[in-house]
Amino acid sequence: MDSNVLSRQISKETLHGSLMDPAIESMNLLNEIAGRYPDAISMAAGRPYEEFFDVSLIHDYLAAYRDHLRDDRRMDDAGISRMLFQYGTTKGIISDLVARHLAEDENIEADPESVVVTVGFQEAMFLVLRALRASERDVLLAPTPTYVGLTGAALLTDTPVRPVRSTGNGIDLDDLAHQVKRAREQGARVRACYVTPNFANPTGTSMDLPARHRLLEIAAAHGILLLEDNAYGLLGQDRLPTLKALDRSATVVYLGSFAKTGLPGARVGYVVADQHVAGGGLLADELSKLKGMLTVNTPPIAQAVIAGKLLRHDFSLVRANAREIAIYRRNLHLTLGELTRRLGGFPGVTWNAPTGGFFITVTVPFVVDDDLLEHAAREHGVLFTPMHHFYGGKDGFHQLRLSISLLTPQLIEEGVSRLAGLVTARLP
Repeated sequence: MDSNVLSRQISKETLHGSLMDPAIESMNLLNEIAGRYPDAISMAAGRPYEEFFDVSLIHDYLAAYRDHLRDDRRMDDAGISRMLFQYGTTKGIISDLVARHLAEDENIEADPESVVVTVGFQEAMFLVLRALRASERDVLLAPTPTYVGLTGAALLTDTPVRPVRSTGNGIDLDDLAHQVKRAREQGARVRACYVTPNFANPTGTSMDLPARHRLLEIAAAHGILLLEDNAYGLLGQDRLPTLKALDRSATVVYLGSFAKTGLPGARVGYVVADQHVAGGGLLADELSKLKGMLTVNTPPIAQAVIAGKLLRHDFSLVRANAREIAIYRRNLHLTLGELTRRLGGFPGVTWNAPTGGFFITVTVPFVVDDDLLEHAAREHGVLFTPMHHFYGGKDGFHQLRLSISLLTPQLIEEGVSRLAGLVTARLP
């Protein structure tokens, strides 16, 4: 074989710029550090609780969906086999069941034709941004700090993201209106604003009801879409209506995921895009065209597993996740209590108190960067996520994110104790 072929290299400068962006590199770094220190207690990973995982449930869910196809849709054995083994429709084979779940748990009335079932949340986000990014003028607004998956999807679709300030009540609505006006004055076209009203990743904050109504009013007045991410919305107490449930002007594109409430290994998400497109059809139809050229369809077997879980619990993932929700509430309460016990009263050390979701934001009077994370893993045996990763490396260097979802009470107590050891050693 030609030695020139064996030694050929591709210059990074000739690859897509997203591959050198700090947002993508940061997640790899976190995984590498966790791999180097396997004995460290991880308060970093936002993964669902694992104690109730049971392989037999996969078979049970598949059987439930098979029975649904036979009894409710009157399909014969050949049709059922074809449904599960063949390529499925691009929009998905369970759109109607997803719509029934949304009606049951979220009071969202969604036409199944407006639902596109995707390969996880990330594909849903990618499809929406790809469709909205029509010219160099098009930009997206998003709160800062923000979910790194949104940052990644924006990078892959070459969509500029303009930051909007955050508050303890979610996105800063005055700054949102200001940023829309400022973008237009600069010749940019704001297509949408990404927002997580419930237990946001990474901050854990939520929006109250008046703020939700005002956000909808601002978006409608300025003619922009709201991209609502509600991955954690079912995992809290005193749940407020989603933006989509309150929406009366087709302003909200609703992005959903079954990773936290269904089964993360299935990798099934969805988007509800009921906006009408001039010339006929829905935005969902346009997203389906893009999906057809990207992943063709979401694996039918994965969809069937999620469908079976919905069917087994009368379409309510609140009921299906009752045990998990209780665990998350317990863990949140215990972690907040341990933070108070171990770090309460220290100058400059504060944290917020979410009422649901997976995350708590801790603020400290010293720099929290990747070097500190590695030091914490090596010397104190604890992992967290430096918040600067959610600011694109431009801010948040005095904050860290704690995740409570995977932990037992014993690990929470020990993890916060180790974190307190790190923090107190760094205090003046």
